[in-house]
Amino acid sequence: MREPDDAIETVETSAFPDQRPGTSGLRKKVSVFQQPNYLENFVQSIFDSLDQRKGQTLVLGGDGRFHNLEAVQIILKMAAANGFARVLVGRGGILSTPAASCVIRKHGACGGVILSASHNPGGPDGDFGVKFNISNGGPAPEAATEAIYALSRRIKHFRVLGAGDVDIDRLGQVELGCMIVEVIDPVTDYAALMESLFDFGRIAKLLSSGRFRMCFDAMNAVTGPYAHEILERRLGAPIGTVINGQPLPDFGGRHPDPSPANAVELLRLMNGAVPPDFGAASDGDGDRNMILGANFFVSPGDSLAFLAANAHLVPGYAKGLAGVGRSMPTSRAADRVAAELGVPCYETPTGWKFFGNLLDDGRITLCGEESFGTGSDHVREKDGLWAVLFWLNILAVQGQGVEDLLTAHWRRFGRHYYVRHDYDDLDDATAETLMAVLRRQLPNLQGRSFGAFTVSECDDFAYTDPVDQSVTEHQGIRVVFSDAARIVYRLSGTGTGAATLRLYLERFEPDPARHALPTTETVADLAAVALEIVQMEAQTGRTCPSAVT
Repeated sequence: MREPDDAIETVETSAFPDQRPGTSGLRKKVSVFQQPNYLENFVQSIFDSLDQRKGQTLVLGGDGRFHNLEAVQIILKMAAANGFARVLVGRGGILSTPAASCVIRKHGACGGVILSASHNPGGPDGDFGVKFNISNGGPAPEAATEAIYALSRRIKHFRVLGAGDVDIDRLGQVELGCMIVEVIDPVTDYAALMESLFDFGRIAKLLSSGRFRMCFDAMNAVTGPYAHEILERRLGAPIGTVINGQPLPDFGGRHPDPSPANAVELLRLMNGAVPPDFGAASDGDGDRNMILGANFFVSPGDSLAFLAANAHLVPGYAKGLAGVGRSMPTSRAADRVAAELGVPCYETPTGWKFFGNLLDDGRITLCGEESFGTGSDHVREKDGLWAVLFWLNILAVQGQGVEDLLTAHWRRFGRHYYVRHDYDDLDDATAETLMAVLRRQLPNLQGRSFGAFTVSECDDFAYTDPVDQSVTEHQGIRVVFSDAARIVYRLSGTGTGAATLRLYLERFEPDPARHALPTTETVADLAAVALEIVQMEAQTGRTCPSAVT
């Protein structure tokens, strides 16, 4: 039954000062989003930023974390009151970030609202987030997020339909005011896209051979339904291949970040006496990935470089790569692959939105970030399960294990030893002061020696988009040494609390005889130099990182 026009309510509100989106949307504690009108203000600001929304299609879904269901119902009623013709919502409010990008692109939507704080913890005391993706399926660019923020600073009212909740657990269409709500299977469109890119027949043969075992840890997050359907049902992996496959509002008490520090159960299996041949994990909203071999960890930078070097083995990429993109802090391993392939490698700021123009303009095919994100031009988001399938396709063709393939890759291209040190829970003012002091040092750093290291170049990274010429400044400080070692200092933009300073340490080793050295040992002297340059203890009182990745 269509609601009459007078069921649309215009609700007076006051602006909140803290609704500036970060690199991946607006992320705050659940309790912040539960404040009266907080979510509504931000969503109305998104809608008001759109030139065309009347009669358009919107995509909606999230990672199933706490407050997801309540937020879906609010946004549906606001979309109906703001003139959208149709909203495609994932059944149960579930839609992974890469699947949302896929659905936006396939159905010609004007954009999508994704409810997630990605790899951040969930539950009543955890984090929540709202992100808007534009019509190409990718995160809103800086100009759009700044417009949303500006609107949120002066908002005085929002519009919402006075109606009951929609049953989003049943597939099909229902009217909500003058708008159609279509509840879709969250997996179907995405699985079809994966099948068009990869050799499912060859992967299925590998997974059912009896000689190959794998384990995928969904971390009680959004990729569970996707992995069960694609890996176990369509590709025939044994039941039980997917662990922690049920999405839970608090992720089962786990931190849904696919890293050695958090995927404890998977690491125990992969480092056990009789480990599976291949292990992988994905994060809260399904866009990050971690790749493991038996007793062997694959760094995100190595994974991107390896996929680029072997893309010709995969049907969806057999025609070759237009180029490769990586975020500035990410290992430069992909640069060497791109150079040998004769294609460009673009260095962008952190944040997947910076790859969007390059992908849309056909300048790159593969891209990745050091924070366990890899993707391609198939969608406009990083994609965890896609990366797993890419690895499986190469393994099926090559007939070798993960460690053998990657060590052969290092023999060909050299090895980039790479580590990230996180200094969490810094006072915001302290962190900003530290970076400001470091920036002031830059003119005097070049040519200085620190033990065996001599600074050859240093800068505060700024990026000029080659497509639209937009400029993004202050994206991290780079200190490069004459032996191709590198330190990067950067404040994280994905947290919801205090500041996190990240130090990225990288050393290149061309000699295969030195490719089996322990990573932490190899970069230990570089780590000491990084602390000396930034005067870490004097500035923050810290002598060691909160986490090492």
